[in-house]
Amino acid sequence: MYLRFATDFLSWIKSAKQAIMSNATALFDELDGCLQYVGGTGGALALTGVAAATAYYYATRPTPEEPLVPLDNQCPIEDGPEQIHVSKFFKDAKDGKYVNSLADDARTLYQTFRKGVIASNNGPCLGWRDTLQSPYQWMNFNEALLRAKNFGSGLIALGLQPGPSTFVGIYSQNRPEWILFEQGCYCYSLVIVPLYDTLGPDASAFIIEQTEIAVVVVEDDKKANLLLDKAPKSLRKFVVIKEVRPATLQRAKNRGIDIHTFDEVEKLGAAKSFPEVEPKPSDICTVCYTSGTTGNPKGVMLSHMNVVSGVAGVFMQLGHHKPRAGDIMISFLPLAHMLERCCENGVYYNGGAVGFYSGDIKELTNDLKALRPTLMPAVPRLLNRVYDKIYSEVARSPVKKLLLRMALNAKEAEIKRGVVRRTSMWDKVVFRKVQEGFGGRLRLMVVGSAPLSPTVLTFCRAALGCLICEGYGQTECTAPITLTVQGDFVPGHVGPPVACNAIKLVDVPEMEYYASQQQGEICVKGANVFIGYYKDPVRTAETIDEDGWHHTGDIGQWLPNGTLKVIDRKKHIFKLSQGEYIVPEKIENAYIRSQYIEQVFVHGESLKSCVVAIVVPDVEVIKHWAVENNIPGTLSVLCSNPDVKQLILTDMIAWGKEFGLKSFEQVKDIYLHPDPFSVQNGLLTPTFKSRRPQIKSYFAPQLDDMYKHLD
Repeated sequence: MYLRFATDFLSWIKSAKQAIMSNATALFDELDGCLQYVGGTGGALALTGVAAATAYYYATRPTPEEPLVPLDNQCPIEDGPEQIHVSKFFKDAKDGKYVNSLADDARTLYQTFRKGVIASNNGPCLGWRDTLQSPYQWMNFNEALLRAKNFGSGLIALGLQPGPSTFVGIYSQNRPEWILFEQGCYCYSLVIVPLYDTLGPDASAFIIEQTEIAVVVVEDDKKANLLLDKAPKSLRKFVVIKEVRPATLQRAKNRGIDIHTFDEVEKLGAAKSFPEVEPKPSDICTVCYTSGTTGNPKGVMLSHMNVVSGVAGVFMQLGHHKPRAGDIMISFLPLAHMLERCCENGVYYNGGAVGFYSGDIKELTNDLKALRPTLMPAVPRLLNRVYDKIYSEVARSPVKKLLLRMALNAKEAEIKRGVVRRTSMWDKVVFRKVQEGFGGRLRLMVVGSAPLSPTVLTFCRAALGCLICEGYGQTECTAPITLTVQGDFVPGHVGPPVACNAIKLVDVPEMEYYASQQQGEICVKGANVFIGYYKDPVRTAETIDEDGWHHTGDIGQWLPNGTLKVIDRKKHIFKLSQGEYIVPEKIENAYIRSQYIEQVFVHGESLKSCVVAIVVPDVEVIKHWAVENNIPGTLSVLCSNPDVKQLILTDMIAWGKEFGLKSFEQVKDIYLHPDPFSVQNGLLTPTFKSRRPQIKSYFAPQLDDMYKHLD
């Protein structure tokens, strides 16, 4: 009896999957026939439960998404000895051509914004909120377009000449007025020059003087005064977004600078209504100054074609995942830099909306929950903090740790099959709070500006349940150079070239990188490569060779499937006294995985035989450890505690061994500092990269002291 039941039941299970999907009535008839072998009400309920669970699983089981290109061959190679890699998404790429637009009537940022008006059917365009408690409010495309045109007309009324030889500055955080200013300038072919906090008064004055800017749009009183500190003679007017103090008005007047409000300029422009002067694709749209680490900043000249080609190349690579009408993007990365500018212009192009964060990065989670975006550009530092926070929380609970491991294993298995979703059981039980912290609706995240750990990338793909593409780019290439392809969920690379450029590697013999071995300096050529550095032909010639190849200074490696991996940097390497070369970023990437570390800076000198480090501890983790070990004190006090120092140093060495660091690459001493490196204190760039000379100078006494004790 029982043998017969077991045999029949196993047979039924094998056929159940197909029966469930094809004929529900037949399935339950078969189920009814099997019940006689179980017997009793309990057996009937149990078997019914099995069938129901199986039916639910197969009915809701997601269908894997097919990759857009064969994952083992993502990048064709042009014929010839240079092994130039091009995009598979543009059929003419192998003929040395690059995509520069997707439509003849969308070749400038003036035109792409108007495309968005149509695509959105005059839907929401710009979103903001006045307080952290208030909901987002929205400005529609037509209103944004009208206000932008009026503002641009107002700039002409203030005395600016239309055309790409006139430069206008803006010094503001991300906000709707930034976009009204940008599109207003494009209405009259004006060139935008963004300024930002870490430039400081000297560099800002240099930029204003070099570009002969007469008008700067300024966000608030503080920023106005920073520019007034060393205002060049060319600067004649401020347009302020927020109200400024009477003392600032007087200070500006004493320097011969008039101050107008943003609203005044809009109203003036509406009254004058000057005819628009539409830009050409070849016209410069922006000069984006890179902060650099030494000397004066370099002004990267980018044309409308440069930016539109970059957006077009990314759209082709994203396929149907590209931005569309109805999408909402969170804007929090600096608009002064091209990653954010390209993302936002791409969203407007296809009729999507952009909601601006409140201005305080500490309240980003609050903004995300209120806005509930579907799109988000991000940087590795943000995702690293999410990863570290979650692991620090579950570390204290074996049950939570087990659940997280099970959830990650299940989600990673789906990801490897091409399934990306946030509707599984594990999403509801384990990852719900993480997803709600990002608003709960994310479908696409683009990560750039710095390398992202493969572990963190895979974790975020599983936890967030959205498509995460990692890209590589530079300001000089309008942001995108490569981008990972939908369907390729193997981390550790930055994808194949986008359709607007080609890539080749060139030898760097002093670092033993050779193109014949698929390694070398990354060089880029295409429609997105910049025109040159403004009024700086010498540095332009150093960067763009006679054949038009932009030399990035980054070291890359081609993987067998045609994707690019960034493995090194020509700069920021030094040789120790025993002749060993040190790449500090490589060592930092190993140490940053320590749960005790928020930031780390590795330093070495040619006259020394070892490296040392400045470490900013993770305040929450260290304080929790101190409480558990009955060690009192603030973070500043804990940073001076030898037990805390030994704890962190021991963990760093362990992580270094895990990452395969050689003995001479391991730090021999560390200094603990309680205050993070930040944009505000000048130790990070606006894209959160370390400003190495500034950090070295800032901590010179501590670095010298460590070496004295080691000698």
